[in-house]
Amino acid sequence: MQNGKRTREKIAERLSEARARTLLLVSPLSEEDLVKQHDPLMGPILWDLGHIAHFEELWLLDNMRGEIRFVEMPGMFNPFEHPRAVRGKLALPSFCATLDTMASIRERVFAALEHVDLDSESRLVRDGFVYAMVLQHEYQHNETMLQTLQLKQGAPYAAPRALPLPAPRMDIEPGTMVRFAGGHVTLGTDDRTEAYDNERPAHAVEIAPFWIDVAAVTNAEFLAFIEDGGYSRRELWTDAGWTWLQEAGVNAPKYWTHDDGAWTVRTMDRTASAVTSAPVCHVCWYEADAYARWAGKRLPTEAEWETAASWDPTRCTKSRYPWGDEAASPLHANLDQLSFGTAPVGAFPRNVSPIGCYGMIGDVWEWTSSDFHAHPGFEVFPYKEYSEVFFGAEYKVLRGGSWATRPDAVRNTFRNWDYPIRRQIFSGFRCARDA
Repeated sequence: MQNGKRTREKIAERLSEARARTLLLVSPLSEEDLVKQHDPLMGPILWDLGHIAHFEELWLLDNMRGEIRFVEMPGMFNPFEHPRAVRGKLALPSFCATLDTMASIRERVFAALEHVDLDSESRLVRDGFVYAMVLQHEYQHNETMLQTLQLKQGAPYAAPRALPLPAPRMDIEPGTMVRFAGGHVTLGTDDRTEAYDNERPAHAVEIAPFWIDVAAVTNAEFLAFIEDGGYSRRELWTDAGWTWLQEAGVNAPKYWTHDDGAWTVRTMDRTASAVTSAPVCHVCWYEADAYARWAGKRLPTEAEWETAASWDPTRCTKSRYPWGDEAASPLHANLDQLSFGTAPVGAFPRNVSPIGCYGMIGDVWEWTSSDFHAHPGFEVFPYKEYSEVFFGAEYKVLRGGSWATRPDAVRNTFRNWDYPIRRQIFSGFRCARDA
């Protein structure tokens, strides 16, 4: 009973901490900024806040009382009924009303938590799975909100920075690669306390030998691609990529500007030189694929990425993070949002995988060459709208999290996905090649 009480207290603490972070991120914003749709790609921040609240109500109150509804909530906060492009036209409640709703739902959740049997036979409740799911949902919307705020029109978002970026403490030669000798590895996970259904189950695969970059491609490296005519050389682009490039009319990553003969990069309310050793960010899959071809390499498959991040070929063991199973902290990786930007390669010397890859968690989501499909033996749980409805060749898989990712929302097995044209996400990449 005492252990159950401590577990409930821990859940309540985590829910409160997540909400405090959400409110911190929106604290610099005016009501106008909260209501405005800053870009058709993203909904208003106020919609995200309402969605966070009602998702919590659906899963921690409604679905705890009886039969689970494997659907998102009804009404204006249903993302399938109201895609991002139209959310700015919804009659959203005011910020004050939204805060009241969030507080009211949370009060009822805490009251219900006192009576929840965390040893229940219900897979939804057992070991606090549903609470971890709701927490991760709020964490993920924090990152979505930051994407919106990076797109923000008018005065830049005044980021509440609290974590200074450290200087490099490892010397990593640009373009250096490390070899994986191949063999049997385990991908995915059987964890049912936090992992999403698309991460399960753990399964053995045979991986052919491959080389992979020690670090993600940096701004300075990507600038060399630009200066070598990378955006104008047809032979570097797939047919789909070239079509996108002609329609998009871009010649650099998103938020890059060329003035007075120099390239600069904007991150929220700060602008800096592009000639840095920080990972390049805000590139789409087509840009990453073209760069890899220019460099005489390719993008890694999802299986290669996870192998390089998690598998120790000497011990034949798999770890939760590149550095082991110890929980992520500001000492391990550039995560948790409050740095508000990418760090120079080599700034986090603990962030090294067993085969020697640096920074596979944090800084930027990394594009892989793989389409988003189910692992062998996949089982929907607890609702198909999280993963299953997105399986297919339309989406490419990204791995590893970014500076805007909360630590408990990423691990070596976590799978993100998006359209190959997306650039508003905090996305970069590293390259691979056959051995």
